[in-house]
Amino acid sequence: MDRIILHSDINSCYASIEHALHPEYDNLPLAVGGSAESRHGIILAKDELAKRCGVKTGMALWQAKQLCPELNILPPRMDIYLQFSAHAQEIYSEYTNLREPFGIDESWLDLSGCHAVSDGASAAREISARIKRELGITVSVGVSWNKVFAKLGSDYRKPDAVTCITRENYRDIVWPLPAESLLYVGRATSAKLRAVGIRTIGEIAAADPQLLHRRLGKAGYVIHAFANGLDASPVRREDLDVPVKSISNSSTFYRDLVCDEDVRIGLLSLAESVALRLRRGGFRCRLITVSVRGTDLNWKHHQARLPRPTTLTQDVFQAGMALFREMHRWPAPIRSLGITLAELESADIPEQLDFFGASELRERQAGLESTIDGIRSKYGYGAIRRGLTASNLRLSGTTPGSGHSFRPLDFSAGH
Repeated sequence: MDRIILHSDINSCYASIEHALHPEYDNLPLAVGGSAESRHGIILAKDELAKRCGVKTGMALWQAKQLCPELNILPPRMDIYLQFSAHAQEIYSEYTNLREPFGIDESWLDLSGCHAVSDGASAAREISARIKRELGITVSVGVSWNKVFAKLGSDYRKPDAVTCITRENYRDIVWPLPAESLLYVGRATSAKLRAVGIRTIGEIAAADPQLLHRRLGKAGYVIHAFANGLDASPVRREDLDVPVKSISNSSTFYRDLVCDEDVRIGLLSLAESVALRLRRGGFRCRLITVSVRGTDLNWKHHQARLPRPTTLTQDVFQAGMALFREMHRWPAPIRSLGITLAELESADIPEQLDFFGASELRERQAGLESTIDGIRSKYGYGAIRRGLTASNLRLSGTTPGSGHSFRPLDFSAGH
């Protein structure tokens, strides 16, 4: 018997919550945007009225205002959005404990075997009505027998809609959609697919899996299975810890970075940030990716495997600087930097000793990092600073332990 999987997605989450709290903006275009003064001046979320005017997420505030002069832009209030997200989870929890958040605004629910649920469509409509009545916002809900198609269903019609994708209709609904509509088909993967004439999900489903594997590696088999509805990944229980795949942080600086010294300050601050979370989580990493965004707002990424798994800030920083110098040449200014640590392993796994005494030095460095972590935990980040970051406190504005992003293991982990 097929599972009953729902994917509930809060429509235009931040903007919808602001509308619910600000009735004075009813029937007026509204967006949530960052601070132009701190150079985070982009659109973070927009409502349907703004969307119809051409306003897009990630667009500069001044561009959005040009397209939609009547646009009301409010600052983000993450604490409020998290409260609404928690309230939505409370509603979902009355139907099942098999619920898996996917960001602040999305969640999968497995209603299979729930005696109070007659069918997925009825449950989806009931949940949608309760969210609207109790929270004053709307959701789009997809219903299917697997997580991938349930998410496609929630994306299929917006806002405030319920879409059922069944074994009988999925070829008609799913297969004509663009390839990039499928979970984990991003811009780079989509470009590789277009290069071999694959533009829709149906064409992915009909493609030779070996061809997809040659073009995309392991991900080729995964998206071929997804396109054919072959996704058996479970909805994780609400109290189940999700294994971590990577740890990342990025920052847009108060001014452009125009020399190596600027980048060293910015990257060291980010290295401290991600390395601290690495140690707190009890991990070591083997792979580092550095991301660079110029004034054209396009990101470039470069990655490398580390000589040995590490938790040390200095290792992350030095590898990050080497990657940066490989992919960037001055005088082009830098607007944003990011670091991602991946291929994580438990820090409890024994390390191979070094015959030349480097292991003893690394142990002393690890002890020093632990001492610094303890001082900062007790007295705050400013209690102790590295000399480089202290030379420009505004450029080193990232506080270790804050603003991190954790990526859980994705569907491909089990394939």
